[in-house]
Amino acid sequence: MTDDEHRYDEQSYNEQAEADMPLAGYATLATAFTGAAALFALAARRRGVRLPDRVPPWDVALLGTATFKASRLLTKDRITSFLRAPFTRREEEGAGGEVNDAPRGAGARRAVGELLSCPFCTAAWVAGGLTATYASAPRAARLVCAGLSAVTVADWLQYAWTWTEEKTEG
Repeated sequence: MTDDEHRYDEQSYNEQAEADMPLAGYATLATAFTGAAALFALAARRRGVRLPDRVPPWDVALLGTATFKASRLLTKDRITSFLRAPFTRREEEGAGGEVNDAPRGAGARRAVGELLSCPFCTAAWVAGGLTATYASAPRAARLVCAGLSAVTVADWLQYAWTWTEEKTEG
């Protein structure tokens, strides 16, 4: 175990977060996000993609529900742990088959770990990707978003079913 990993284990997350905030890593991630948005805008303009004048409220709801589910899948699902593993460590099992990971390491590694363990943080990236897809290929985006939204509704129904069973048994 390296000194950095050992030190990480000895300090609480909040203590380390205050002491070792990876500002350069955050700046790199913000630059990557901004660069991707600019690259999309440039490519869309060069290809003559006509951006929508407005986005109907039902599409905003569909994009929002899909963003919610995709960000949870990326940050909390066991199956996607392989994506987070280089940047996070498992803290505990969560509710409904989810897991809670904490960032590890320092610098850019830790910044990426914070992004990949936070569904709220990851949602901005997912929303950016889904919105770019919606702007350039709205039918495909709606299909992907419908699938992710269906999973969201199924999850809510699973929670409602479990809650109902617990109330009737207890």
